[in-house]
Amino acid sequence: MASDTLFVGVDVGSGSARAALVDQKGHVLKSCVKELKTWNHKIGYYEQSSTNVWDCCIHVIKNVVTDIHPAKIKGIGFDATCSLVVLDKNCNPISISDAFFLDKDIPNIIMWMDHRAQAEADLINKTNHDILKYVGGKVSLEMEMPKLLWLKKNFSDKWSEFGYFFDLPDFLTWKATGSMSRSLCSLVCKWNYECSVDGKQGWNVSFLREIGLEDLAQDNFIKIGNKVLMPGEKCGGLLEDVAKELGLLPGTPVATSIIDAHAGGLGMIGTNGEGIDKDMTSRLSLICGTSTCHMAVNRNAVNVEGIWGPYFSAMVPNLWLNEAGQSASGMLLDYIISSHPAGMELLRKHSAGDIRSHLKNLLLKLAQAQGLSDMSMLTKDFHVWPDFHGNRSPLADPTMKGMIIGLTIDRSEENLALLYLATLQALSYGTRHIMDTLVSAGYEAFKSLLICGGITKDPLFVQIQADVVGLPILKPHEPESVLVGSAILGACASQYFNNVQDAIENMGGTAEVISPNASLKPFHDKKYRVFLRMFQDQLKYRNIMNS
Repeated sequence: MASDTLFVGVDVGSGSARAALVDQKGHVLKSCVKELKTWNHKIGYYEQSSTNVWDCCIHVIKNVVTDIHPAKIKGIGFDATCSLVVLDKNCNPISISDAFFLDKDIPNIIMWMDHRAQAEADLINKTNHDILKYVGGKVSLEMEMPKLLWLKKNFSDKWSEFGYFFDLPDFLTWKATGSMSRSLCSLVCKWNYECSVDGKQGWNVSFLREIGLEDLAQDNFIKIGNKVLMPGEKCGGLLEDVAKELGLLPGTPVATSIIDAHAGGLGMIGTNGEGIDKDMTSRLSLICGTSTCHMAVNRNAVNVEGIWGPYFSAMVPNLWLNEAGQSASGMLLDYIISSHPAGMELLRKHSAGDIRSHLKNLLLKLAQAQGLSDMSMLTKDFHVWPDFHGNRSPLADPTMKGMIIGLTIDRSEENLALLYLATLQALSYGTRHIMDTLVSAGYEAFKSLLICGGITKDPLFVQIQADVVGLPILKPHEPESVLVGSAILGACASQYFNNVQDAIENMGGTAEVISPNASLKPFHDKKYRVFLRMFQDQLKYRNIMNS
């Protein structure tokens, strides 16, 4: 391997841990993935084990640094989902589950996608505390304070035994370095840590008191963190025993972590596309996996109802971040296929990727048979509202349900193809809804979208996003933007680059530009009007039933 300057990026997603060996130009030279255990013993409950997560991280890091001279690894960066890790006072895992497990790996993580803390989120939002304006007006049950409150209420006998609470990205840097520091990214985005326009920074004691978690302030906030660092800032060096296990040098710089979607935004936002404005504030980044995160940055703090933020320096230093998203995107598409009779049959014979290609071919044949200029027009009478797992943005209503209009008694593959297409379109209309909300609140009109993640392997998904919003989409040539983002942090910790901005520009790479089909604008405009009516109608049905 030619380069003597290499970085390791580690990404812990919902279903797997991944690591990549990345050079100083942002090229992924080698990667490895290992699946994680997840327990889903009740509807809405999703739990993991921090022991299992860390074991998987060790496995993938060892794999990518095998046969590499340890001195070439200049820095390591971690990102992960914003899941809550609970340890006892001796820093050991302590169960947060009410189910009985024989597994050696104790479930001590409440995942981001866990929806058990609805009542606690509602209670917090009823306070109307001033700090809530930094999360779009209300906390989501995906955030950490509702989950902590749920633990205090439902594990009151064990609450005093809980010693430390980490966001999963910060847990990983602690395991690597022994540093109890926390990332500003995780704290401002998911923990209601104050970082306000008037310069205030710190835990807001009045907020903790009002929601019944004032005991977290004891001993200088030791349980939730009292040393806060910027993403990419060196939080420590590899511990000797960890370095030995990995085959790396003790003291190898480890960066302060970042949330996984934010790593994707970081890895993409400096990407070059021919003829596309490079101003970061003109771009909306989509990180598409189990869920989709929509990341927008602004030079000014913009409060947007129903959209998280503004968060200062949570992704790009000195820029304010607004974070929107869809709670289920890749997860929804998988469900649409697996829950359909034809999809169940296809899954017995083919991989998910092959099935999606097959459905696209069916759609092409259907469009040709009907004399349509584009397959998108097949769904004239087929409409989907995609909130099968609640609405994250911009309605910020986890109780929203999915809706389908156009169902018939049809078990065919062609019917599944139409449903799949309508769902792809619905996710794209959700992106447009988020963009419209951001612009209405004060953002300048966006000029392009950046896109990465598992779903983007389906070119139909990417093209429909472009067609629906009427903007070019940049799809990085380096497909692993999340891993590049975490490697950028490692590069910053190593001080190879002057700052994060420098690292973004040097490691961002280039992108394919996907242009929108302008002829489809009238069709998608009409479908978008139906899309907006669907959620309004759902609220009317709810009001009728509650009257």
